[in-house]
Amino acid sequence: MEPTPIPSAQGMHLRRLRDLTEYEVADGNPDVRGWAVRGGDGRQFGTVAELIVEEQTLKVRYLDVELDAALRINEQERHILVPIGVAALDEDGDNLFVPSLTLDSVLDYPPYQEFQISREYEQAMLRALRLQLPENTTDTFYEQPSFDEQSFYGARRPTDTPTTFRRRLE
Repeated sequence: MEPTPIPSAQGMHLRRLRDLTEYEVADGNPDVRGWAVRGGDGRQFGTVAELIVEEQTLKVRYLDVELDAALRINEQERHILVPIGVAALDEDGDNLFVPSLTLDSVLDYPPYQEFQISREYEQAMLRALRLQLPENTTDTFYEQPSFDEQSFYGARRPTDTPTTFRRRLE
């Protein structure tokens, strides 16, 4: 039996918010976990299960979406990641809209199974949403509209709220 290879450090910079135990969503920012995720036509595809955060910058990069069982997708493949910048908050209700999410794109989407998020996985996800692939450089990968959390929070974030997270008070 061959030994299991040591995983690369790629993808280790992204963490689930629940694993960053010292941080919580800052006052003035909506905590979107549990909110409905709808496609451009208004159809509900699932709910936000978790926020995936770039640990160094403390910026949300992805929404971990748990797809509805009604889609008849294998239970082990029911989570997908959606880049924060392609979603928009509903002004009135607790909904997120992802215009590029359709039934076809959901069925072709690479599942997220809480493994390290490789650059290959990120590129496959962007292709499923028919989004432009950024240059494969580590320093600038998230510097594109697909990962812009400012456009995501939009009017639901007070203008005087500079950051999404704050340290938990003990």
